[in-house]
Amino acid sequence: MFNDIGPLELVTIVVLAVLVFGPDKLPKVIQDVMRTVRKIREFSESAKADIRSELGPEFKDFEFEDLNPKTFIRKQLDNDELGLKEIRNGFDLKKEMAEVTDAVHSRDTDTSASGSSGSSASSASSGGGRIDMTKKPEEPGKDDRPPFDADAT
Repeated sequence: MFNDIGPLELVTIVVLAVLVFGPDKLPKVIQDVMRTVRKIREFSESAKADIRSELGPEFKDFEFEDLNPKTFIRKQLDNDELGLKEIRNGFDLKKEMAEVTDAVHSRDTDTSASGSSGSSASSASSGGGRIDMTKKPEEPGKDDRPPFDADAT
């Protein structure tokens, strides 16, 4: 309930309560607050019991926490009937990332070798059938003008 209250905020609330109510009235105020909280809890529990009894026997295992969308989705995804656990266990993210990293590093070594040789055709043939997919700036010919688009300007 008070998960987001830090120690400094709690001390501030206690100091304000002592200043507002005084040290002699503070225990009675705390008792009144606790009594009110207990009554609210009892009221909510009785309301839950009334709703369960009105819904009938087919909803005896109904949990009000399931009305929270996050809880409902989490509960449905953890269900074994869907087979999602096997899919989740069969997917190894570390292995996939290692394969991608290896592929990137081997491509970097191929491009550095091709950059020293100076020809992309030799790198494609020396790469064992690999295609060099790195972007290389194309040099336009001396007489070639870039296309002019009147609508774009």
